[in-house]
Amino acid sequence: MNPIEPLLLNLWEDLHDARVLWQAGAIALSVAAAIGLTYLLLPRLQTAGPGRWEIGLGGLRRLAFPLIALALLLIARWVLAHYQSVGVVNVALPLLTAMVIIRVVAYALRLVLAPGSLLSVFERTLGWVVWIGVVLYVFGMTSDLIDYFDSVSFHFGKQRISLLLIGQAVLWVAAAMLLALWIGRVLEERVMAAQGLDMTLRVMLSKVMRALLVLFAILVALPAVGVDLTALSVFGGAIGVGIGFGLQKIASNYISGFIILLDRSVTIGDLVTIEKHTGQLSKMTARYVVLRGLDGTEAIIPNETLITSTVINQTYTDTSVRVPLPIQISYRSDLDLAVRLLLDVAKRHARAQQEPAPQVQITAFADNGIELELGVWVADPKDGKSNLRSDLYFGIWREFKTHGIEIPYPQREVRLLTPGAIAAGQA
Repeated sequence: MNPIEPLLLNLWEDLHDARVLWQAGAIALSVAAAIGLTYLLLPRLQTAGPGRWEIGLGGLRRLAFPLIALALLLIARWVLAHYQSVGVVNVALPLLTAMVIIRVVAYALRLVLAPGSLLSVFERTLGWVVWIGVVLYVFGMTSDLIDYFDSVSFHFGKQRISLLLIGQAVLWVAAAMLLALWIGRVLEERVMAAQGLDMTLRVMLSKVMRALLVLFAILVALPAVGVDLTALSVFGGAIGVGIGFGLQKIASNYISGFIILLDRSVTIGDLVTIEKHTGQLSKMTARYVVLRGLDGTEAIIPNETLITSTVINQTYTDTSVRVPLPIQISYRSDLDLAVRLLLDVAKRHARAQQEPAPQVQITAFADNGIELELGVWVADPKDGKSNLRSDLYFGIWREFKTHGIEIPYPQREVRLLTPGAIAAGQA
């Protein structure tokens, strides 16, 4: 006899017995009590602040109803089993168990996957698979399907591979990876919250832990279903050849990413210049970095570029940066007065540092005037240099105009000679 047939026979007999109302009442009372207890319990879980228990509390909020209903129904079945058959209750229990499984896995998917259409597809697929599995179990069709999938097989070397083995491997690997990513999310939040560690070190540790957890999950899940890992050596060799030829740039970027995280030559928040791009480093991943320019544009730069090219880090050891402002005055202007005016304008600006103090240097005696350079130190280069230069030049223009300092422009003297003058010159 099929193991599920006694359950169906008991259910059929109970439906013809008036005492089935006791089972229906127990199910209804368990569900109603679960709804009431969940209603009372949810406010306590909602008021709990974010922190190390937030992920666990989020799972409890979703599992409160099915778990409470399942517990109450198990108690009711234990009581009713002393007086009558409990076939109807035995059918309701797998349904509640399926609900628990669906909510646990759906919540785990929401933690490890980004919100979007793909997440919704996974959740709907999961719901249908679990409910179909429950229906097949109730009607006793699971054993026949298992036998059929196991009969469809082929040999890969000494390893016998069947559809059942492939399905079990996919299921176990998916479950192990889901658990690994869930644990990785918890550990990543704890590591990123550690203020005592450098930001690049925190990013590196979180990436390494997640990769190791995924690898460990695969290595544990495959032997659990009977897959010999030595059979994967051929695929490992193929992957190595692929990395060596077709994927060498991708592999180089990933390796460069870990080197950057280890040597901490750049970190998030630094103001850097990479080739022709200048901006603040806003994001670092295993393959690329994101450079946010001072105009708001974002450049995605592969990690290999940071290793193979020169990187100008303006905030590597000190955030102070010197901003030069070249300017030219006429030879007829008072040089001492011009220098004092330049220093006064620089010192009055809110962003200019007093230590090191602004300086004015004579760079050249040019054809049209005296070339000067005003150097101003600022501690916030991430706020931009163009706006600082504009403010200072505007203040310099007003002061020069007030005190009569002339800013020269190119002048040329042209002499027109008459034929007589030319002949006199030749004579």
